[in-house]
Amino acid sequence: MIQTMRWFGPSDPVGLADIRQAGCSGVVTALHDVPVGAVWSLDAIQARREHIERAGMHWTVVESLPVHEAIKTRGAGHERYIELYCQSLRNLAACGITVVTYNFMPVLDWTRTDLAWELPDGARALRFELDAVAAYDVHVLRRAGAERSYDAATLERAARRFATMDDAAVHLLERTIIAGLPGSEESFTTDDFARALDAYADIDTGMLADNQVAFLQAVCPVADELGIRLVVHPDDPPFPLFGLPRVVSTEEQIAAVFARVPNVSNGLCLCTGSLGVRPDNDLPGMVERLGDRIGFLHLRNVASDAPGAFHESDHLHGSADMYAVVAAVHALSVKEGRRIPMRPDHGHQMLDDLRKTGSNAGYTAIGRLRGLAELRGLEMGIARSRAAMRASEPA
Repeated sequence: MIQTMRWFGPSDPVGLADIRQAGCSGVVTALHDVPVGAVWSLDAIQARREHIERAGMHWTVVESLPVHEAIKTRGAGHERYIELYCQSLRNLAACGITVVTYNFMPVLDWTRTDLAWELPDGARALRFELDAVAAYDVHVLRRAGAERSYDAATLERAARRFATMDDAAVHLLERTIIAGLPGSEESFTTDDFARALDAYADIDTGMLADNQVAFLQAVCPVADELGIRLVVHPDDPPFPLFGLPRVVSTEEQIAAVFARVPNVSNGLCLCTGSLGVRPDNDLPGMVERLGDRIGFLHLRNVASDAPGAFHESDHLHGSADMYAVVAAVHALSVKEGRRIPMRPDHGHQMLDDLRKTGSNAGYTAIGRLRGLAELRGLEMGIARSRAAMRASEPA
């Protein structure tokens, strides 16, 4: 695998020198200062690429080139936004950057309800709790029909939780959910969020899937010509929130997109944390069955700690059998003769990073360094053991 880390640009407290010292040869980044829907200019891309190369690394993957909400809803102006998206792809290809991540999550990007959940060893992790989402949805946002999105037990726990929350706790939860997490493309006020949800009032799962296909049918021919692999990041978490549909949560949904849009540029960012929340997602099997579509890997792990709740666990321990996943990736790489970019995702806040301020939640240096070191060792062990087995086979 090509070892990379995500970098949020010149203002990121984890600098390029830190990423290089961690052993990475590549950087995953984006032009986060460019508004959603605007063209990434050739000059801006080139300047960012040169900045990274002066630090001794390469801009390996774009994460992410955001898809405007008008494209997701097929709303007013979506044709123009698709044209602008294609122009950004042309500019990236002109600068030699050919793996581009996107997502098709409505309104919200990835969602968590606690950014500093304390683990037994004192480290802090990102956590999602459905009860907290329900408490906000039903009792703070008061979305019409919100109660129909949750079962009776969740509603009861959410009501009890809300009854214990003071104004500061409500504000913190709301900011955590809608203010935009690291790498998110949007940040909302309460009123803005409610209006954004209203735009999906008449869009169900089937319609959103059709809209994703329409987007890909428009941009993939351009990406094919440019030699770009456009990789979709799965829904995070992989189930509906706030009444919004999800269309990239299961192998069935992902395979359906590939069947409907068979272009070679239509690819997958396999995120073992996002997909691993669902026990019905067979991650090693997905690597084997969808391997030719995988252009980027997010390797992380999650663990359930309560009904409807999960937290970011150690990279090697959790819902994903990371040994089996990396073994499948290694076999795929050997079979296809290519190295796939990988980044360790959502590390814990630990050691000296617990005393630092200003770091992006989930993207502190030491937690990701630990994850990268574990994954690097796992891959080397698999590769060396398989090479030894082949060498011992009779001629």
